[in-house]
Amino acid sequence: MKLAIVILSNKDLSKVLAATSKEGFPSTRIATSGQFLESGQTTIFFGVKKERLEELFDIIENNITKRMMRKEGVESTLEGSLLKKPVDVEEYGAVAFTLDVDEFRKL
Repeated sequence: MKLAIVILSNKDLSKVLAATSKEGFPSTRIATSGQFLESGQTTIFFGVKKERLEELFDIIENNITKRMMRKEGVESTLEGSLLKKPVDVEEYGAVAFTLDVDEFRKL
């Protein structure tokens, strides 16, 4: 058994939850926010059999969108630094982590 922790943009949330639920992947979600790209994100927890993990990731990947965002540069203590200029940053559609689950119980 695996625990997949998936962080994705709120812009893709409804589509991902509909697709994963339809294919039998129950989930728990919590609202989260990042430090660099602050446009609302949600973290979703999926308990999934090891054999279905790639299927889950394929469903998620097919229901998210990568976006380019204009981000104001970071503050710097250097005089005349280019770091304060706006930059285009790719916002990933999702970031996923997997953990091994030693035991799973429904109580």
